[in-house]
Amino acid sequence: MEWLADPQIWIGFLTLVALEIVLGIDNIIFISILAGKLPPEQRDRARVLGLAAALVSRLVLLFALSWVVRLTEPLFEVFGQEISGRDLILILGGLFLLGKSTFEIGDSLEGKSGHAGGKVAASFTAVIIQIMVLDIVFSLDSVITAVGMVDEIGVMIAAVVVAVAVMLFASGPISRFVDSHPSIKMLALAFLVLIGVMLMAEGFDQHIPKGYIYFAMAFSVVVELLNIRARSRAGKQDAVALHGRYQEEAKNDPVA
Repeated sequence: MEWLADPQIWIGFLTLVALEIVLGIDNIIFISILAGKLPPEQRDRARVLGLAAALVSRLVLLFALSWVVRLTEPLFEVFGQEISGRDLILILGGLFLLGKSTFEIGDSLEGKSGHAGGKVAASFTAVIIQIMVLDIVFSLDSVITAVGMVDEIGVMIAAVVVAVAVMLFASGPISRFVDSHPSIKMLALAFLVLIGVMLMAEGFDQHIPKGYIYFAMAFSVVVELLNIRARSRAGKQDAVALHGRYQEEAKNDPVA
């Protein structure tokens, strides 16, 4: 246990926690959007179960590091491109995320007047299954990052547990904010499409720096938050002007 007194271990732990939280942002967004399709009384339970599944899948993969390492060995070739087990998981996961996000965008655009209005509400089981499928893909990326950052399995486990706990705490407010602002939800879905494409590119060994993706995401969110604030301020000014006009009309109305 001497490694507990090593400052480099603690630096690696804090860095890994921060990276796990950043890598978990897309997971939180996906869980929030899927949980939002459920009745209000089931949403919190779906978020908790979804993040619990994310924690379990990460821990299982950490305890199966030898299997994770073997996932990088080539299985077959496609047009001269070697495809490993990890590549296959990323490609299929990216396709699923791309298809699901595109479908959700279509539903959001059509609204109640389109085919979304005639659909049966999503079942709790179906939502949890979809969350678990994507958890496996996101967990694989998370675990590979953890293995590359530190050598101690205990540090990896502690960092994953702390990161998921932070994600669990933040998932409720994020979910409610996304649900109450359709423009933010559309932006989140658009970035899930981008992440799906990025996962597929990673599966074909076309590396796209994640920093660019997350910077673009953060920048777009900040711009949209400024737009929301500007619209809110304009709405308040319009309400004040309308109230003043009504008062002025009431003074000039001889009946009043």
